[in-house]
This record gives sequence, C-alpha cells and structure tokens, in this order.
Amino acid sequence: MDRRKALLFVAAFVAALGTLLVFVYVRGADARADARYDAVQVLRVAKPIEAGETVAQAQAAGKFVTGTISSQDRLAGSLSTLDSLEDKVALTALYAGEQVMETKFGEVGSQAELPLPDGKLAISINMDDPARVAGFLDPGDKVAILMSGSSAEGTPWTRLLLRNVEVIGLGSTSSMASAQAAVDPEVAPAETDTLSKALLTLAVSQKEAEKVTFGNLNGTLSLALLNDDSEVALGSEVNMTNLFN
Repeated sequence: MDRRKALLFVAAFVAALGTLLVFVYVRGADARADARYDAVQVLRVAKPIEAGETVAQAQAAGKFVTGTISSQDRLAGSLSTLDSLEDKVALTALYAGEQVMETKFGEVGSQAELPLPDGKLAISINMDDPARVAGFLDPGDKVAILMSGSSAEGTPWTRLLLRNVEVIGLGSTSSMASAQAAVDPEVAPAETDTLSKALLTLAVSQKEAEKVTFGNLNGTLSLALLNDDSEVALGSEVNMTNLFN
C-alpha cells in the first residue's frame, strides 16, 4: 500500500509540475506576442500628395489618416501626429498607404536647394510614365539610362547609355510651384501637375550631361531603376540581328 501511495504521489507531482510548466510557457508566449504585436498609432497617407503640397492643404483635403499597426511594422521616424509638420510642404510625392515620415517634409522653398554632389552638374529631361519607371522614382534613387534610335540605314537599336545616375529632383524642384498654383489663379494646376510628373533632374558629370542631352535630342531615352544588387554593364547595342541571340 505504501508503494502504491508513493507512486500516486509521484504521478500527482509530475502532473502538477507539467501543468505549471505549460502555464509558464503560455504566459511567456503571450508576453512575447504582446511585445511583437503591441498596437501603436501611426499616420498614413490616405490620398496621393504631390511634391510641394503644403501639409495644411493635404490635411484639408483629407489626405492623412491615423491608423493602428503592430509596433514591429512601424517605420523608424514615422509620425503619429502632424504637430511637427506645421507650415511645411512635401519634398517628394507621397502615395496612399505609406507611413508619414518627417524626413519627407520641409520648409517652403527648401526644394529649390538641389542636393547636388560635388563636381556634378544638374540637368533636367522630360519623360513619359513608362520611360521613367511608371512614376516609381524618388529623389535619391539611382538609375541606368538606355537610349533607343535608328541607324543611317533605318535599323532600330537600343543600347545602355549610362550605368549609374542619381535622380536629385522630380518635377519642379521648387516647392513654390504648387504653393503658387494654390493662390494664383493664373497658374494652371493641370500644367503644374503635368510638370511634376514628367520632369526629372539628374546629377551627372560634364561628359554624362553631353551624352544625355545628345541622346534626348537624337533618340529616345528610358530609365531603369537600380538597387544595391543591380548588375549593369556597358555593352554592344541590341538590334534585330542579335535580339534573339
């Protein structure tokens, strides 16, 4: 009988210990889940905001919305209120769904100061949506430039012109353009919008500026967006004789 009682006691102890360990694990898992999915408030863009548009204009048009996300999804530098953006303008185009970052806003007129690298020139070219990567470019992006044209015999060709060029501006690089359109009835908003979507400003060397200018005047240019792992190399042209090689 004593042996049976001892076995029952050991079994009860093991069961109690197992229950305690499960309880501790569950509590720890809950704590880890709470830390991972801790809800925070963040401002998001509800409707597209054009470069140069003031925060006050965007707010009046309902272009900001506050939402709740997990803390792990909140980007560093994102905002939960507009308090720090008073009297500022968007330095670049903002798109619906993205978190509102203070670094994407600045003082009126600050866009007029191009971040031009030492030794570089700033040139601007007009491009349609497909040629400029369908509007996915932002200032600071790096692009490769391709040129398409025709030979003297009329044979079409395409070739990489420049491997790595920095985009330093989109549209009118002065934030005053959109602000003026809001107060000056003689400024056509449609013209301002078209300009902001089609004009790109690039930082290039003198030789690169000559190539881009010549290519823009004598052929068709298009851009390819680069990342840190993009592989780009100058090579021979692509034409109908080697297209499928």
